[in-house]
Amino acid sequence: MGGRDILIIAGEASGDMHGAGLVAAMQASAPDLRFFGVGGPALNERGVEILYDAAELAVVGLVEVIAHLGHIRRAIKRLDREMAARRPKLVILIDFPDFNFIIARKAKRLGIAVFYYISPQVWAWRSGRVRTLARLVDRLAVILPFEEAFFHERGVPQARFVGHPLLDEIRPVRDRRAVRAAHGVDEDTVLIGLLPGSRRREVATLLPPFLEAARVIRKKHPRTSFMLPLAPTLDRETLALPPGIEDEIGLVLVESGQRHEMMQACDAALAASGTVTLELAIMGVPMVMAYRVSPLTYAIGRRLINLEHASLVNLVAQREVIRELLQDEARSELMVRELERILPGSEGARRMGADLAEVRQRLGGEGGLRRTADLALEMI
Repeated sequence: MGGRDILIIAGEASGDMHGAGLVAAMQASAPDLRFFGVGGPALNERGVEILYDAAELAVVGLVEVIAHLGHIRRAIKRLDREMAARRPKLVILIDFPDFNFIIARKAKRLGIAVFYYISPQVWAWRSGRVRTLARLVDRLAVILPFEEAFFHERGVPQARFVGHPLLDEIRPVRDRRAVRAAHGVDEDTVLIGLLPGSRRREVATLLPPFLEAARVIRKKHPRTSFMLPLAPTLDRETLALPPGIEDEIGLVLVESGQRHEMMQACDAALAASGTVTLELAIMGVPMVMAYRVSPLTYAIGRRLINLEHASLVNLVAQREVIRELLQDEARSELMVRELERILPGSEGARRMGADLAEVRQRLGGEGGLRRTADLALEMI
């Protein structure tokens, strides 16, 4: 058993997507590899034997975790039994640290090599997990350029920067004009993306000021339209859009499968904090970032998180490239002011375009999934 078996665990939607890319890259060199573990639809489509659906394990919030404890424990016991029975050549863990650290401990006790892909953000908070990674992980592939030095300086020499997988996953649009025309947007229209996040609470908090900013900009700049992608978990009913808003601001709703191509067709964007800011940076779309959480969460976060910047774009650039509107600053009037500074033809748009090109370069170039696959294959 286990001659060519590999256990892979990806606990969130992004990890499922990146994991599927890694599996494809590994199978391109070693088509006889057999993968099993935890994942979602992307890994399932790659032929991975899914023992547990990632959506059932990736819960957020204390109440939700408590409610799912029994299911989480059963998943851990099942994976422990499968590792002992199959003796996989390698365990690949993708982000999802609280769950994956438990699996890493069990793998080490069985003498199975552990490959960790996409480090938990220990440089932001809970830095004590660095010691856990050093003890449990045989090789650590990191995707942000400053992470390798961070880990090396703290006694984790097995960390290696491989580049960001988004550079492989975002396919450039060949005909921007055709993409816009397919959604009724002509070339002379300024198209602004509204990207308020994928979680319901994020959208409920950010979408109203995003739409109010859109109203103001549309009145001041009539040749402006807006694009809002529908996430798989957020349909039109969940968004609860105000009646008539689509006609009022020229709003184009886009299905999730067309999200990337329409983002690339945008001239600017208003986005929540998170990976979406890196996606826009890779596409070269000027943006303003806004985010708001409860006052208590923000107060606790300020004490626990020691970072100069909130957005991944600014963290990679190590300076302010995009404007961050946080908490009380996440207001529609400030969103309007900052967006107007980066509209097409402005000095702000030109300068930000050059800065975003630098961020893209720092992310390591294409081929990150291939480099990660090579590191994993070396361990087998």
